[in-house]
Amino acid sequence: MQANRLDSAVSLAAARGCPAQLCVIHRGEVVLDEAIGCRPDSLFFLFSASKPMTALLVHLLAQRGELGLDDAVARHWPEFGQRGKQAITIRQVLQHRSGLPVARSMAADALTMTNWTASVRALERAAPVYPPGQVPAYHVLSYGFLLGELVHRVTGTPVRDFLHAALLGPLGLRDTYLGLPASQWARHVPVSGRGPAELATGLMVNRPAVRQAVIPAASLSATARDLARLYQALLDGGELGGVRVLAPETILAARRPSSDGETDRYLKLPVRWSEGFQLGGERGGRARLGGRFSPMGQRSSPLAFGHNGSYVCIGWADPERQLAVAYLTGRLVSRAAGARHMAAVSDAILAGCD
Repeated sequence: MQANRLDSAVSLAAARGCPAQLCVIHRGEVVLDEAIGCRPDSLFFLFSASKPMTALLVHLLAQRGELGLDDAVARHWPEFGQRGKQAITIRQVLQHRSGLPVARSMAADALTMTNWTASVRALERAAPVYPPGQVPAYHVLSYGFLLGELVHRVTGTPVRDFLHAALLGPLGLRDTYLGLPASQWARHVPVSGRGPAELATGLMVNRPAVRQAVIPAASLSATARDLARLYQALLDGGELGGVRVLAPETILAARRPSSDGETDRYLKLPVRWSEGFQLGGERGGRARLGGRFSPMGQRSSPLAFGHNGSYVCIGWADPERQLAVAYLTGRLVSRAAGARHMAAVSDAILAGCD
């Protein structure tokens, strides 16, 4: 494939007017690795594109037999089993169906997200907003603390250390950090935005206390090259550079659809969820705010899997096309504008690779 077939995707990324990186791997070959307004090794804040990392750790522990996905969370974390949460399963958390989209409120959770102990204690005291297992309701920050504390309880190792030891280190992903080390601060890309909500988010996210904190649902810092290589490893059955970290059947389990056509009660959009990823293809429902089509593109396959991060960043893979993609930016925009932009970039990549 000629790299110039992806020129339209690069042009769309450049037109956003902010630092960006775009990496595309097609059939195992890097066909695009572009840095716009930044260095190739600049580190971007991934927002919710971080979530699959912690989900994969839980699937890895299930693969090893250290937990079962249908175990109650409280079996491994007894303090969690109160106020109607005794029967919530690990699988329900992976599917955003535990009924805990927030521990208290989004604002209260955000205020304490840099404090691991306070965030975990809030979840222990929380009561489900929805009956566990019944409906999908996006776990904005709670996803990472629920799964991250579970990893800690099962392994005895903090989630950041286990992520490095079990996944990042073996795969050679040396430019990916859960909580940006102070030694790497000079490489970080600040987040910018123009509207009041975007400016407020930027002010919060650009603080060292946030960028350096362990917030598994949001605070991964990485390059597009590293994120695309992770998705390539998932396409290759859990192997990269001759090192296998996940079994192919474990990845298939993580990709298995858990919600298709339902409206997510928190996002108010139809989202195709699996047990760790968002899925591609037509979502069903209304097209409002990009709700009908995935940010992986209108042309995306229903088998495509990945995760959007506040329409700032996205990583995804398409098994049918043997395509792994990471698109990272530093610009916050409205949800509607962000959804259109991400889908347009993804569609341009798909057109260039088909």
